[in-house]
Amino acid sequence: MNVTDHRFTVPLDHSDPDGESITVFAREYTDAELPAAEVQDLPWLLYLQGGPGGKGNRLLQFGGWTKAAARHFRILMLDQRGTGLSTPADGQTLPLRGDAAAQAAYLARFRADSIVADAELIRQALGSGPWSTYGQSYGGFCTLTYLSFAPGGLKECLVTGGLAPLTGPADRVYEATFRRVAARNAEHFARYPEDREATTRIARHLESVPEFLPTGERLTVRRFQMAGSYLGGNTRVDGLHYLLQEAFVPTPDGERLSATFLEAVHGLVSRAANPLYAVMHESIYGQGEATNWAAERVLQSFPEFEPTAPQPLYTGEMVYPWYFDEDPALIPLRDTAELLARKSDWGPLYDTAQLARNAVPVAAAVYTDDIYVDRDLSLETAAAVQGLKVWESADFHHDGIADDGEAIFTRLLGMARGADA
Repeated sequence: MNVTDHRFTVPLDHSDPDGESITVFAREYTDAELPAAEVQDLPWLLYLQGGPGGKGNRLLQFGGWTKAAARHFRILMLDQRGTGLSTPADGQTLPLRGDAAAQAAYLARFRADSIVADAELIRQALGSGPWSTYGQSYGGFCTLTYLSFAPGGLKECLVTGGLAPLTGPADRVYEATFRRVAARNAEHFARYPEDREATTRIARHLESVPEFLPTGERLTVRRFQMAGSYLGGNTRVDGLHYLLQEAFVPTPDGERLSATFLEAVHGLVSRAANPLYAVMHESIYGQGEATNWAAERVLQSFPEFEPTAPQPLYTGEMVYPWYFDEDPALIPLRDTAELLARKSDWGPLYDTAQLARNAVPVAAAVYTDDIYVDRDLSLETAAAVQGLKVWESADFHHDGIADDGEAIFTRLLGMARGADA
């Protein structure tokens, strides 16, 4: 690969271009085996990664979808504002902005509308005409925002597991995804029946025996349930099984959770590396109303996910207010997150009228059993975007591009350029 770093200065608030500015970092990847002149003539592909709060992928070599894309494009990996090498927004830097109200006001500029405005400035700075985009998960949400407010900057768009609901409260998202996660739990326990007993055993153990994560805080049952992140992938579910197999070790004082297990769980539940994921999570659904901890409210209708349930289930990507009491990386941001949850004057993220007359070719993969972005809500959105082509597959889960990214990318690119699904 050839790798080129780019840094761009953009307005914090795009409605005030002469006001405060921040830096957005992006990394360009091209195929070193292609002649330099040929590379310069290749069109750009902007990759919009999952999140919120996710930085661009750090490639060590081409593989999967990047291997396919590098044949046709100059790939640009964007560190969305606040992440990676862009001007940081985390538990260390946000307090420098002032009190929680000042921090919340600052972060209100870190949603998809601002990310898209950044991308347009970057496209123009690179001298590119309308470019292609590839949005995975939250990157698909950003794609819909792009199609809404800056379609002139787009040549074609690919989306995997990322068709957001265009309207309605955040509650409907969690009502759908809790059902999907419950079904995925059932599927996992049918595959590994011994994991049902192991999960309950660990939960009951944590209620009575203090166990501590490497960062010093006590591991609670509800935090252990976050290991359900394993359920979002085809083969990652096997990782959950292996994790449970290594849970307990004998000690002179009785059975305890192993250091191996506690270290692995810490890696799953800590938001030290991406605090914006938790802080901004529900705001990605906020349009004209407060989200008010929607997942916490909807949970009341799904008692099987309660940590005190007789056989508690693993949770998905839901974010709850108690995260900011139990994760040391999030504790400094508790009040800020609360203000964002209460914020009711969020602007629109989508223009449904513009999407209904969309003229940009769009191809999207919708995964039938996706526990993060619901299939039914995705198809509802697809029907509202003029010309959007859908390929639905039950062969992959949310991280499908990690399993067979080259085939998925190639198929979607062909669809966007006229091939049938």
